[in-house]
Parts: sequence; C-alpha cells; structure tokens
Amino acid sequence: MTDAAYLLVHEDREYLLEPGEEFGTDLGVIEVPEDVAAGDEVETHLGTVFEVRALRGPDLFNHLERTGAPMMPRDVGLVMGHTGASGGDRVLDAGTGTGILAAYLGRAGADVTSYEVDPEFAEVARANMATAGVADRVEVRTGDLTEELDALAEGEPFDALTLDTGDAPAVVERADELLAPGGRLAVYSPFVEGTREAALAAREAGFSEVETLETIQREMDFSDRGSRPSTAGVGHTGYLVFARAP
Repeated sequence: MTDAAYLLVHEDREYLLEPGEEFGTDLGVIEVPEDVAAGDEVETHLGTVFEVRALRGPDLFNHLERTGAPMMPRDVGLVMGHTGASGGDRVLDAGTGTGILAAYLGRAGADVTSYEVDPEFAEVARANMATAGVADRVEVRTGDLTEELDALAEGEPFDALTLDTGDAPAVVERADELLAPGGRLAVYSPFVEGTREAALAAREAGFSEVETLETIQREMDFSDRGSRPSTAGVGHTGYLVFARAP
C-alpha cells in the first residue's frame, strides 16, 4: 500500500490533499510538495504552518467523496473483526458505494473485488481507492454480482464475502460456491426483513456459526454532576449477519 493522500492539519482544520496539489483556504494557499511525507510541515503563502499526517482508517470515513450513506466505522469494525480479513486474503464484496469497507479491507492487506451497480458510484469509488492508497488491492467492477455468480463460482474461491445490497439473500444462497471451506460471510442491512432472509439463507446453505447483531452505540456524557449515557439517541445504524462456510 502506498499513501496517495495525506492529511494537512492546523489546529481544528484538516484537509485531505495529494502530493503536488494546490488548495486555497482563508489561511492561505497550500502547495503540497511532490515529495511530501508524513511528519513534514507545509507553510501557506500567508505563513500558516500545517502538519502533514499519514492517512488513517477513520480519516476515510471523514474525507472520502461520498455517493450516499457510507457504512459507519462501528459496522466496519464488526465486519473486520468477524471476518478476520487480513494480508493475502481474497475478499468478494458487493454494494461498494463510497467504498469505505473496501478501503478498510485493502488497507488490512486483503485483495478485494467489489461490485457496484451504479456506474457513477463505481467511478467515485475507484477514485476513493486511489486516494486511500489501495487501488492496487481493490478492484471496483461496475455490475450486478448476482449476474456474475456462475463465472465467479468457477474461479479461485474467496476467503470472505461481504454484502451490502438489497439482493444479498440471493447471493447468500450460493455463497458456499464462492467461499473456501471455513470462509467468512458478512451481510449488512438497514432493515430487519432483509437481515432475516440473509440469516435463513445462510442456514439453508449449510453455513455454521450464523449470528445476527444489531449495531447500537451510545456516547457518554461527563460533567461535574456525574457521568451518564448521552440522551442524544441510541445510535442505531443497522443489522449484520455473520456466518462460516461449510
């Protein structure tokens, strides 16, 4: 993986910029050197100093170009933890969207083939993979995964299958043909109905360790009076189905 972009930070300001890029701000024009590296300092033409920092995983969620609601870091963390995707693994992904999950998988060292049905979304995702420095590990294909199942099933098996699509249950029905023995399945859905269908399809396909989780996260408030969970909301994002291939 190579760093294709860096964060330039000054106090509460941060900008995601690439080597050689010029960017105008009210603090002055930033000219990023071609040979910039993490730890360097870049000064605007008005004398404001920005610190150059390496791009980290959470920065992807904050700064990559969005084509809709991306998968939240809390959900990405569960997918990464339950699939165990790492260097050398082959991951088949569908529902690329902004590409947050695909980028995380690529930065973990996995080789990812990701399908996105919307051509414009796919183009943005490809640019995001370059920004994240994982274009050599993440291939974003324009198309519907369900139409490629026969061809993919005849090829080398994948170590993990990650789905964020409305037709995920149809893919899960054939997931055992796509995954290596013991390979991991992860399905994200914002709706209970699709989640139930995916879980049932996994069981019917002979998968083991099938479990379904609702992702809820609450922030904590600390004050002189005491500490308690925030009243801002329960922080629900979606549902995740995990399973292990036979």
